[in-house]
Amino acid sequence: MNQPQSQQSENFGFILLISCVATIGGFLFGFDSGVINGTVDGLRTAFNADSMGTGFNVASMLLGCAVGAAAAGRLADIYGRRTMLIAAAALFIISAWGSGVATSSIEFIFYRIIGGLAVGAASVMTPAYISEVAPARYRGRLATIQQVAIISGLTGAFLSNYLLADVSGSALNPLWMGYATWRWMFWIELVPATIFLLALFSIPESPRFLVVKGRKETALAVLSKLYGNVIGPQKLNEIDASLAGDHHKPSLSDLLDSQTGKLRKLVWVGIGLATFQQLVGINVVFYYGSVLWQSVGFSENDALFINVVSGTVSIAACVVALLLVDKIGRKPLLWIGSTGMAITLGLAATAFSTASVDSSGSLALSDSMGVLALSAANLYVIFFNLSWGPIMWVMLGEMFPNQIRGSGLAVAGAFQWGSNFAITMTFPIMLSSIGLAGAYGFYTLCAAISIVFVLKYVHETKGVELEDMQG
Repeated sequence: MNQPQSQQSENFGFILLISCVATIGGFLFGFDSGVINGTVDGLRTAFNADSMGTGFNVASMLLGCAVGAAAAGRLADIYGRRTMLIAAAALFIISAWGSGVATSSIEFIFYRIIGGLAVGAASVMTPAYISEVAPARYRGRLATIQQVAIISGLTGAFLSNYLLADVSGSALNPLWMGYATWRWMFWIELVPATIFLLALFSIPESPRFLVVKGRKETALAVLSKLYGNVIGPQKLNEIDASLAGDHHKPSLSDLLDSQTGKLRKLVWVGIGLATFQQLVGINVVFYYGSVLWQSVGFSENDALFINVVSGTVSIAACVVALLLVDKIGRKPLLWIGSTGMAITLGLAATAFSTASVDSSGSLALSDSMGVLALSAANLYVIFFNLSWGPIMWVMLGEMFPNQIRGSGLAVAGAFQWGSNFAITMTFPIMLSSIGLAGAYGFYTLCAAISIVFVLKYVHETKGVELEDMQG
């Protein structure tokens, strides 16, 4: 294909616009994950929950995420990428409303699991959709916007919670119409969720999905609008040629190697990418940030400020990844990130190993070790968001051939959220059994192993057309 002709004819503005609409799903992914942080005391008081019950209230969404990611990946092969994003938007609205009106833990958990289904679906469908509409040469940059949106959603939730609590004086106090502030923290999400739902009706279905379903005339119209009247028909033929020879509908059985009957190696690589992204412990920072820093001697205000700093540096690191992903590639960013995380996690673990226990039973660090822990943790966040944070989603959205993209995303997405749940639930257990240093030592080991995994098993996808993906 003549590259200059392709670049001249494509509609970059339209591609950017529809990609940005899809990334609102990433924003809601982050917002829905982060909003729970400001509501814990309200939930505990409203539902009279013990620590275990409160912990499950917080983590219950992750169960829905695993199911949502797995289901969306498969259903997207039947009903379409855009259709599943629309379903996710509707579920975000139901969850935001229901979480705010819940009167019991069971009711609250039900609505949070619905929110989890939405987050899981959006987490795999947004990068898949962007990958299937964007040209290869800047596909990585557009897909990386997803991680910027996720972190922005998290930061937006933290800021929204802070402002609402500041107005009322506490998450427990009544705010507008006599309802407790923590309920309004959930209801605020109705605004971006509704915008997302309405905006999705203005974007086209993925042309790759349309070709798979045999709707070639519609696919050609979309491809022509994306790439121009000359390149569009060429791309249609390339997509059609990349599908299974008998043009059977995509299914989970496509994930098996036709020669050996075993799971394709590429699927194992996808599972590895999805799992290692969580095994390095990033969500301990997201879900337990304030508790973590208070446990080593920082005040509550200091701990909240550290979370804000972490969010800020995360966005900055994602922007750097956005600038580099289509220049130096995915694989170099992954192994650089793994190396940086292994070093910084090791330094944090070293600092935590020197902590003493004060009269109240809390851990305390010396000034020098406190500075080391804080510096190492924030550098760790930078390395993660420069690499595994965005790049894992970029690769999952593009690395699978057209025939197995939906099924591959279903399996990898389920492992990603299952690992997220496991890390989130086991951190308090590790904290009480092997201590903070031991927990961080485990995450250090996982980061070190991920270096070997990337160098040995991950193949570069920079600049490769989706129709040329092998697996």
